[in-house]
Amino acid sequence: MPDLAKEYETSLSTINRDIAYMRDMLEAPIAYDFFKKGFYYTEKTFRLTAVYATADDLLALGMAKNLMELYKDTPVYDAALNLLENITAPLQDDENTKWYQDRIVITKIASASIDEETWKGIVEALRKNRVITFQYGSSEYPDEYKKASYKKINTRRVRPYQLLFDRSDWYLFAHDEDRNDTRIFALSRISGIALTNTKFNIPAKFDYRSLEGLSYFAVFSGAKVYRFSIAISGDTRWIKERLWADDQKIKETKNGIEISFTSNQFDRVLDWVLSLTPRARPIAPKALVDRWTKAIREAAKIAK
Repeated sequence: MPDLAKEYETSLSTINRDIAYMRDMLEAPIAYDFFKKGFYYTEKTFRLTAVYATADDLLALGMAKNLMELYKDTPVYDAALNLLENITAPLQDDENTKWYQDRIVITKIASASIDEETWKGIVEALRKNRVITFQYGSSEYPDEYKKASYKKINTRRVRPYQLLFDRSDWYLFAHDEDRNDTRIFALSRISGIALTNTKFNIPAKFDYRSLEGLSYFAVFSGAKVYRFSIAISGDTRWIKERLWADDQKIKETKNGIEISFTSNQFDRVLDWVLSLTPRARPIAPKALVDRWTKAIREAAKIAK
């Protein structure tokens, strides 16, 4: 009670009157917990009527429902949307509370669908710290991109650490027991998942966020850290408006900018530079210059 009075900058008597009004006049299912010394709802789904929700509250909840479109191809979508519907249903009134639906738009993005059994199996394994096995299909590039890619299906036995969401796709960050190393698996490529009876202990340093490095180029972390330098010409306003890495530096040049930063996300940085080509040209490290040059030459052959 004193905490509530302090938070809302009012007196204890006012807090007591408000709680009594909610319980007696609004029929809110409120009870007192003598052990925790505080009030609580006995019905977890109880909500006050719309008159007690602000326009900003309704807008925020409505936008949250719109954002759920980003998760439409994942098993979490139906459950989360149903929860939001239950929350917002009691808050609707006679006014036009859904005006935002055609005025604040969340655009669709390409995404990969996820098998419901895969999702449920991974969530269960995370909850119980159980080792799982599954079939994994991945695009492999033998001999460092010198040969055509091929599809390889293999069995994995892993200790699941975390589910990662990146833009529109879900990934599993796990310890691969056969390779004795951590790996990142795309959920869309997982099939035939099975929970084993083997339990595992989560290591002290298991968090993917501690391995992600200093840059923000989607889900990927390599063992080696590089200092990247990339020249970009033309209109670079949108590049300068964003933070691509914690230690990024941007220098103005005659034709545009030169951006430099530290990262262990080599492949993702390469993809980013290629997406900006021909306006982007890597300067360092040499490994990036070589890979970019090779990709550009191969693209030129296809274009002929």
